[in-house]
Amino acid sequence: MTEEKTASRRWAVLAVLLAGMLMGGMDLTILNVALPTVSRELLPSSSELLWIMDGYALTVAATLVVCSTVGDRIGRKRMLLAGLATFALASLAAALTTAPGQLIAARAVQGLGYSMLLSSTVVIIRVIFPVPRERALAYGLWVASSSTGAALGPLAGGALVEKFSWGAVFLVNVPIAAVAVVLGLVLVPESRNPDPQRWDVPSAVLSILGLAGAVYALQHIGQPEKLSPVTVAVGVLGAALLAGFTVRQRRIPNPLLDMRLFTDRRFSVSTVSILLCYGAYTGLLFLLTQQLQLVDGYSPLTAGLTLVPVAVASAVGGVVAPKLAAAVGNRMGVTVGASVLALALLALAVFGAAGNLPSLIAVGLGAGTVMTLGADSMMSAAPPERAAEAGAVQEVGFSLGAGLGVAAMGIIVTVAYRANFTPVGGLTPSEQDAASGSLGTAVELAGKLAGGAREALRGSAQRAYETGFALTTATAAAVLLVLATVVAVLLRPAKPVAAAEVSEHQSAG
Repeated sequence: MTEEKTASRRWAVLAVLLAGMLMGGMDLTILNVALPTVSRELLPSSSELLWIMDGYALTVAATLVVCSTVGDRIGRKRMLLAGLATFALASLAAALTTAPGQLIAARAVQGLGYSMLLSSTVVIIRVIFPVPRERALAYGLWVASSSTGAALGPLAGGALVEKFSWGAVFLVNVPIAAVAVVLGLVLVPESRNPDPQRWDVPSAVLSILGLAGAVYALQHIGQPEKLSPVTVAVGVLGAALLAGFTVRQRRIPNPLLDMRLFTDRRFSVSTVSILLCYGAYTGLLFLLTQQLQLVDGYSPLTAGLTLVPVAVASAVGGVVAPKLAAAVGNRMGVTVGASVLALALLALAVFGAAGNLPSLIAVGLGAGTVMTLGADSMMSAAPPERAAEAGAVQEVGFSLGAGLGVAAMGIIVTVAYRANFTPVGGLTPSEQDAASGSLGTAVELAGKLAGGAREALRGSAQRAYETGFALTTATAAAVLLVLATVVAVLLRPAKPVAAAEVSEHQSAG
């Protein structure tokens, strides 16, 4: 095969990988504008609504490192194709669901599919692009494809929901994945790690079950019913399993996640920065879709158009961030980005979201700056021989931030909503409980009432949610201002852990 044909094949393979990344990025945001419609048709509880959003990102976070290890053993091409197929089938299942539990399960399987293809794409790019200059461009396009998907998600979701139904936001994945599978079979070369590390099954089980248990308990805080002993026990068990995972990673010779990476404060502070800022970013999108449609009266398409500047500004922030870092350094760049994001959230808390375009743009710019420079600081802090592992931690930080951000901000707004909801006449006790637990349910019930009762219920629910939205965004702003202070103090160059120290540590294990 000539060099020209080989080069063409490389870029064709990259196009297949980018298609998968585009879908994955889009599914982080495409469901946002459909949530009010899902709430009206499936009537999920507040906890179930959080799981519908969170199941995807949290599954990615929980399984990404495991999928990377499995891909090293069975082959990255097989893992990629299996991930695309899993993602497509889960998307089809999600579109056909008729109950909240079914949709939650389908979203979790979607997350597994995305984790499988995501873990494969990084290594495949490294294999097929041996020239550093081309590889750097390929990685840039890889990152941009996910951001582009996230930017297109709200707009595509709004258009699909308005013209078809909420299930269409999932069906759009099926033809893309099908074409990618066919092209991947023909184009993508197989590769494996010739000397793969032993797959530590106990570590995988501890990480997945621990995260699931902790988040399960977290999402039941603030629900109308009291926390049951079972929920508390699951939460305590989840935290214990995560602690056990951490201890095990420090003691075994071939850990799934080498905890010594976090001994460099640049790495650990950058990881926290990404987790908190991306969490605030995705959590805000979750809240905004309900605020814009159920409180401000926007249509799904208009809500999607309103959110596009946030995602586009995030991409712009990522492009501008290196120039900012060249002028003031990564430390001050991340500090500025976190501060801008915090002030934008505070402005949304005070002035609301409707018509507040400057604050929405500032959210995107601040988040994009932190995510770009935080990722760069992580990779710079890691020794070269541990760059792949640092990249995996980086992706886990993004996915875990997305899941926990939605969970945490969703819990705060739910608690505030319930506390500020004023009971109204014309409802049965069970309907009153349901309306006090979910804005979507309250609006749906209001549509079935007549005259003054309808307006009273809708008004009570909307006022309660506005209060919750303001409290939640203000709380997130306060957390980010603290983060900005910590970054300004701690994000300084520190000596990375030397390779010799790693070898000594592994020998001791």
